[in-house]
Amino acid sequence: MTFGKITAVAAGLAVILAGATAVSAQTVKMAVPSFLTGAAAPAFGIPAQRGAELIIRGINNGELPAPYDIKGLAGRQIEAIFYDESGGGTKQVTEMRNKVQKEGIDVLAGYISSGTCSAVARVAEELKLLTILTVCGTPRVFEELVPNPKYVFRTMNHGTGNNVSAAHYVTKKLGAKVKGMVGINQNYAWGQDSWRDFHLAMAVLSPKVKVASKQQFPKLFSGQYGAEISSLLRAKQNLVHSSFWGGDLEAFIGQASARGLFKKKMFVFTVGETVAYRLGKKFPQGLMIGTRGPYGMYAVDNKNPLNVWFQREYRKAYKEQPSQPGYQYAQGILGVKYAYDNAAKANGGNFPSKDQVIKALEGATFPSIAGEVKMGLSHGHQGLTPDMWGVSVWDKKRGETVVKDVITFPASCIMPPDGVKSIDWLKGGMKGAKC
Repeated sequence: MTFGKITAVAAGLAVILAGATAVSAQTVKMAVPSFLTGAAAPAFGIPAQRGAELIIRGINNGELPAPYDIKGLAGRQIEAIFYDESGGGTKQVTEMRNKVQKEGIDVLAGYISSGTCSAVARVAEELKLLTILTVCGTPRVFEELVPNPKYVFRTMNHGTGNNVSAAHYVTKKLGAKVKGMVGINQNYAWGQDSWRDFHLAMAVLSPKVKVASKQQFPKLFSGQYGAEISSLLRAKQNLVHSSFWGGDLEAFIGQASARGLFKKKMFVFTVGETVAYRLGKKFPQGLMIGTRGPYGMYAVDNKNPLNVWFQREYRKAYKEQPSQPGYQYAQGILGVKYAYDNAAKANGGNFPSKDQVIKALEGATFPSIAGEVKMGLSHGHQGLTPDMWGVSVWDKKRGETVVKDVITFPASCIMPPDGVKSIDWLKGGMKGAKC
């Protein structure tokens, strides 16, 4: 069933909104997985779900500023199905199949873990499910698993950009102060890729910095780091790199603070912002912290109308500050809205097909909360944004952690060129980077 033809394409969505009752009763069924239980839930999964809930409310009610101020996805309300990402890749593959085959979802927007995305990417293509990966960082999704994607998109930088920008920040801010570096990262795709990309980028930017012969790779969500902290305290290297997130990051910070580690070493936490609000004054000052983009506390003073709305409404609804995961999930869902709305315009005001939605998103540049997202890599399926880095400091007036000494790195500086694998680009000296 389609909406009536219209002659003015610019007015298409307004006409759709006023369409027949039978049509407007239809919905777009959207599955939204995130960690709702376990160690990943408090600092990452639940804020991610809240960001999704808020932006879906804004879309369905027509609350958002332009260009997203018309209700729904091409006029249809989003019917959201939230569910738990916990349980591992095999379980999530089963969940995805069930959501498609039994519940008839139209689109999936979510996933946090690189392990989950590695497990489901090929299955999403097999099921022909429009899938928006909102967070997971491993570059392997498009570089190895689905090198010619049709149905799978990721609406933010992958982890290579996160770690290359970290290396740029360390080089610019610390320079000769770095006497050596060592890593502590979770032992799975995200942690392994993060350390690989960081130390290879440092080899290009700061080749004199020596790397420890042994790195720390504790089990994901192990929660206890006594032995690793002892090793770091003994290490000669004075810079520590970590891509810890979720409960692991909170546990590590608490245990390391108690033993004075942050007073003896310089730390770069690639997604450290994710727990800074939750820990409040317990979050150490002077840490270099990232968000894989311009999100969370890096967006607090961003005057973009979408961001002003998101900051205000998130704090009002949840009585807390919006951190990185909420932004990233909301950004992915805005990408869905952009695609549906523009596909409908191109379709003469009629509700679009799945292929038309895909065509509208491939290679697009769409406005998001904290800035534009360019779908610039992997045949137009991999997002590109700037990345921002700074140092944590407690702001007494605001009563929350903020960042100072902020530097913004454009995507052209930190992400590989289209068609070039991350590891090849790094090992080749990051040729073509425009900083």
